[in-house]
Amino acid sequence: QVQLVESGGGLVQAGGSLRLSCAASGTILSINAMGWYRQGPGNQRELVAVITSGGTANYSDSVKGRFTISRENAKNTVYLQMNRLKPEDTAVYYCNVRSRAYTVTMRLADFSSWGQGTQVTVSS
Repeated sequence: QVQLVESGGGLVQAGGSLRLSCAASGTILSINAMGWYRQGPGNQRELVAVITSGGTANYSDSVKGRFTISRENAKNTVYLQMNRLKPEDTAVYYCNVRSRAYTVTMRLADFSSWGQGTQVTVSS
C-alpha cells in the first residue's frame, strides 16, 4: 500500500512563488515516475510536470520555464517549485506516484497513487 501526503498550497499574488511537496510512504519497493497534475474550475485534470526515476523532467507548455519539478529519492518525495505564478495557474494540484509496493497480502504490485490535492490560488 502507498499513501501520499501533499503540502504547500495557498494563496499568492500574481508573480509570486509557491513550493508544493508530496511525500510517499508505505510498503514501497521502488518508485518510478512522480508527477504533478492540476484541475482548475470547470476543467479536466491536466498534467503539469513529471519526473522519471532517472531524473528526466517534462513539463506542459503552459508552465515550462516557470515551474521546476524535482525529487528526493531518499525521502520518497517530489517537489514542484512554482515561480512567476499567474491567475490561470489557480487549481487544485495533485501529485501522482507510480511505484512497486507490497499489498496487504504481501504480494508485489504496481501502484498509481494520488495525493489528496492542495489548493493553489493566484490573485491578480
